[in-house]
Amino acid sequence: MGIASDIVIIIVAALVGGFVALKFKQPLILGYILAGVIVGPHTGGITVSEIHNIELLAEIGVALLLFALGLEFSLKKLRPVRVVALAGTPLQIVLTTALGFAIGKSLGWGWTASIWLGALASLSSTMVTLKTLMNQGWMGTLSSRVIIGMLIVQDLAVVPFMIILPKLDNPETGLPLLAAAALKAVIFIVLIVVLGTRLLPRLLTYMAKWNSREFFLLSVTAIGLGIGYATYLSGLSFAFGAFVAGIVLSESEFSHQALGEIIPLRDLFGLLFFTSVGMLLDPLFIAGHWGKILLLVAMVSLGKGAIFALITLLFGYGNVIPLAVGLGLSQIGEFSFVLARIGLSSGSISEEVYSFILSATVVSMVLTPFLSSLVPPLYSLKKRFSKHDPLETINLPESGLKKHVLIAGGGRIGRQVAEILLGIGVPFVIIELDYYAIERIKNAGYAVIYGDASQPPVLDAAFIDSARLLIVTIPSITVAQAIIEKARVVNEKIEIIARSAGIEQIKALLERGATEVVQPELEASLEIAQQALVRLQIPPNRILKLIGAARRELYASTTPGREEIVSRLKSAGTILQLNWFTIEPETMMDGCAIAELSIRSRTGASVVGVIRGPVFHPNPGPEFRFVAGDIVAVIGTAEQYGNFENWADLPARSNCEERS
Repeated sequence: MGIASDIVIIIVAALVGGFVALKFKQPLILGYILAGVIVGPHTGGITVSEIHNIELLAEIGVALLLFALGLEFSLKKLRPVRVVALAGTPLQIVLTTALGFAIGKSLGWGWTASIWLGALASLSSTMVTLKTLMNQGWMGTLSSRVIIGMLIVQDLAVVPFMIILPKLDNPETGLPLLAAAALKAVIFIVLIVVLGTRLLPRLLTYMAKWNSREFFLLSVTAIGLGIGYATYLSGLSFAFGAFVAGIVLSESEFSHQALGEIIPLRDLFGLLFFTSVGMLLDPLFIAGHWGKILLLVAMVSLGKGAIFALITLLFGYGNVIPLAVGLGLSQIGEFSFVLARIGLSSGSISEEVYSFILSATVVSMVLTPFLSSLVPPLYSLKKRFSKHDPLETINLPESGLKKHVLIAGGGRIGRQVAEILLGIGVPFVIIELDYYAIERIKNAGYAVIYGDASQPPVLDAAFIDSARLLIVTIPSITVAQAIIEKARVVNEKIEIIARSAGIEQIKALLERGATEVVQPELEASLEIAQQALVRLQIPPNRILKLIGAARRELYASTTPGREEIVSRLKSAGTILQLNWFTIEPETMMDGCAIAELSIRSRTGASVVGVIRGPVFHPNPGPEFRFVAGDIVAVIGTAEQYGNFENWADLPARSNCEERS
């Protein structure tokens, strides 16, 4: 079967590796790399035969990842970090190259091999870093935008590296090639931006009109990979071209649909990439040189991480950002594999140096999820032993806040909640870390604090100790859990309403201390069901009863602790309920006044309001006369409302006084 059998072996091995990773609560990336080691050429047993072909397919995984990133990313979001990305990243590359040169010389390598080590070490892994950010819920934060901005510039640096490094012995011949590559890059970007922004979104819109998911997926994939391949033919990076194509298509109204369709394909080819990384790893070589490899990884990771942290500090970023950027980008990147192969084939580096670099690269990739997970505890430790960084507060009252609502997350949901609270005069403050969200909140005139709501100093600045309610609108489960835990430490009595990204996460948030958890998808399903019942002309009182029962059942199934409460609600006939009832023509209430019907004495229920057209009549008096079409608010026990419903639905065959 050739490559087909290799793909089957890889997918099955990745399934096993992924299961092991999840079992030990580790990222899937590590499971895929472990699978690659097992089916690689260095471990025996079942082995992939066409490793080079798998590596070529893995390049599609990198391209699809960057294409999807471009679809969900916007150059506008890069604007706040453009200075550190465009100016800081070249500085980082130069400093890391110098660091790698020093490390290579300290290990006894020649000057050429040492420069190669420095150049390869200066590049970070786009694939590993983005996957780690997604898995740990950091996408969308300011830290992630700084990281992505610097990764993009690093990827652009691959092209000059591919030209310059093989020409180190004769640099004059490489400069014309570098100038030609720069000219090609400029021409390509101009063509894509000028022509692509006009043609590609229209093309995507045209493809979507055929109403075929299969054809739409094919169109999106062809556009992304086709432009990437055209970029490759022009001498630039295949993955970079796919990323630019994604950014161009992000301007289309069908960009979200395109992203949803491409994600499964991206994840499948991404699996091939990480497995191919594991196949490059030689356990015997690592076992024989583990001390030197670990020393190389430690020196590169610590030095490179420190360089990133210092550069972000130099460009004015504080709080958790330098730590997150330093630990998140401390690894050696996947493009180093490509460059190392070029170095080996050109004779610039030896087989031994190639093996050391390869092993150090894979080990540093494996360590990335662990290092990135250290950001919250290390930042908390830093805050405990150092002076707090000043927090930016906007529109916050000088006298402070008391008995207010604290909203963690100023996105669409958070701002909607804030608008409602403002309308009823309830004081509130929003905590937000996103630059653009901060600008929108500030323009709306709301009180806002720029910071991470999971950090105690930020919660202190929001007067968490005197707040009456905390609303967590952030979808990331890890961030939401951290916010709830820190809030509970300071204010044990505070009520907490949290947003859950998935139904299975509701229980976890409640266990951390949330009072109530709302799942948007679940609520959306109930709203859709309610609108469907309205269109089916089901009576409003029946709709409310059905939706209320469904909501209780759904939340009870995801939250075992509520099952007893729901059971009591079902069986407790003495608990008052508010129900809505629509008066049908020629029934008991049609045309009669409240005083003429003796509703309470007959059924036990009470009428507390009536909706007639666009007008609501609260607590109608005894002279209020009902007409068909009125929607009546009735309060009483379940038994009393049942009596009312049975009586009110009876046909009217007498005058109003006799109907009671």
